[in-house]
Amino acid sequence: MKTRTPEQRQLLDQIKQIADGLGQTLAPFCEVVVHDLLEPGQSILAIHNNLSGRAVGEPTTELGQARITDPDYPQIIANYPNQFADGRQAKSTSVGIKDSNGRYIAALCMNVDLTLFRSLQMAMGQFVQTAVEGPQESLDPAGTDALRARIDTFAARLATTPRALKTEDRRALMHELKASGLLEVRRAMETVAAHLGVSRASVYSYAR
Repeated sequence: MKTRTPEQRQLLDQIKQIADGLGQTLAPFCEVVVHDLLEPGQSILAIHNNLSGRAVGEPTTELGQARITDPDYPQIIANYPNQFADGRQAKSTSVGIKDSNGRYIAALCMNVDLTLFRSLQMAMGQFVQTAVEGPQESLDPAGTDALRARIDTFAARLATTPRALKTEDRRALMHELKASGLLEVRRAMETVAAHLGVSRASVYSYAR
């Protein structure tokens, strides 16, 4: 084993603690690995939520070797596609750790198993699908879409958003909605209040 400076030993100890915390937080979907790049032949110092089947004492990866040979190699490589030995797809992030001399001494790697998430994604996609053909129905009171659209148009003319309208602008809006007959829509005041992000009492006061 190579001799390490006190600084390097402290950094490695701290990284192992960080990896332990991340492993507990991201269990069981994310494997967290600490590599000692000063010992590339047996670089794995710690592995949490073991998804890859590797063990402490196994060698570093190609990415680790790249950091060892090139101090200018990117320190953070995030969310790159990866694959476990059994073919499962993964998303990985690798963070290189340098000492005060700018030398890579360690890497903290996270490998997320995408299998479950892709299954959930497919299930959710199927769940939210609706039939192309069928009756057209809305559970929203008739006219509320037109009411919201009119509010959006009013706010756009002022280069702002409905929730950012000033008090005087809200009063002008209510007068415009009343003149157009849109305040006759069922539950109009509730719809306006929700779209402006204010109480119904405020909306009634703007309409006076």
